[in-house]
Amino acid sequence: MSMETINAAKAEIASTAAYKTLTAFFDADSFCELDAFAKSGEGFAEAVAGYGTVEGLPVYAFAQNSDISGGALSKAQTAKLKKLYALALKTGAPIVGFYDSVGGRLQQGTELLGGCGEVLKLASKASGVVPQISVVLGNCLGTNALNAASADMVIMAKDAQMSLDVTGENASAEFNAEHGNAAIIADDKDKAIEKARQLLTYLPSNNLVSAPQTDSLQPGDEDTNCIVTKVADADSKLKLGDACGDAARTRLARIGGQVVGVVRTTGGKLDCKSANKAAKFVRFCDAFSIPLITFADCTGFSCIKSAVKLTSAYAEATTAKIAVIVGKTIGSAYIALAGTGANADAVYALPDAVISPVNVEAAAFIMAEDKMNVPVSEQQAAAEQFAAENLSAFNAAQNGYVDGIVELSELRATLIGALDMLSGKRVPTVAKKHNTV
Repeated sequence: MSMETINAAKAEIASTAAYKTLTAFFDADSFCELDAFAKSGEGFAEAVAGYGTVEGLPVYAFAQNSDISGGALSKAQTAKLKKLYALALKTGAPIVGFYDSVGGRLQQGTELLGGCGEVLKLASKASGVVPQISVVLGNCLGTNALNAASADMVIMAKDAQMSLDVTGENASAEFNAEHGNAAIIADDKDKAIEKARQLLTYLPSNNLVSAPQTDSLQPGDEDTNCIVTKVADADSKLKLGDACGDAARTRLARIGGQVVGVVRTTGGKLDCKSANKAAKFVRFCDAFSIPLITFADCTGFSCIKSAVKLTSAYAEATTAKIAVIVGKTIGSAYIALAGTGANADAVYALPDAVISPVNVEAAAFIMAEDKMNVPVSEQQAAAEQFAAENLSAFNAAQNGYVDGIVELSELRATLIGALDMLSGKRVPTVAKKHNTV
């Protein structure tokens, strides 16, 4: 074949939406395409795949090519994806998939199904070994949706005419965010690509290396009540899953230049969505040994099944775990998030934190009935006074359940010191396949 013909083929592929997506995603001039001339029927395969760098970090990526047969899944496309996943596993580099497809080439029948199954198997094998990110830029249905949703993080572009779904419903970006399927919703396709690049800078290349370090930056000077903003490096918070569950916030951030996972409960009880979101995030951080900091302010759970998931995630996680009690932690919430059940390596508390086996009113009536013998209008104040005197973090520290009581102004330095101390943490585990929760 003449070079003229080859160059014409290259130009045709380079003009497609998928190729442009990948060149926008990778660092300039770093994209190397795999199986560029693979055919599917009479045309080229319906996806572009290859590797390159993102902020200097090696990454594998593929993009479904809606300009060729609508990006439909085919034997040729699944063959490309299998090669990409296999290379990522061999070399220990993240995988990013950009999804935009009308479905599958159904006329290929069981051969197509077999190829799809192989891709799903490789994605499952890669889970917890290399980070996987899905970026949904168009429709993502059926088997595509299974593969996309199995990634560690899903990013969806809000302006795209899309659906991420296996049921046949029209599941929009907002729907998937609300139900915990999408961690990040971007305003448009360009911002979705940029969010994927940003997310990769917080993640290790694989489960045997650490996340990239940066220079330490002092927290920003904005006026805020958010404790994470007060202790994290300036402009380092990456919000994840805010549309799903209001009682817990999950973040990736940097403290002293080190990447950490943050779970912050916002007071009140943890509902099902909030607890499930937090449990998934804890397991993700543990899989890639990202240190986990929990800011606990929680009075309990409203859903036992989700409570068990979250409790199990904390108990099983062997990554470095630091808990900071910032408000009231009551009963099961204290045990799961900061107590012995969480198996935290270090537990700190702010001076006005409260730790109680039951809500403070009940505790006051049970433990100091005489002090509650006041008019009903005064009972709340009496209970709060009892809690301050008898359920304080100082009391817990005296009994060895809190390692230190820290002023807010000293908390950042305390966390940096604890992270340094825990950087070499190693925990042997019992021989088993996995828990059953």
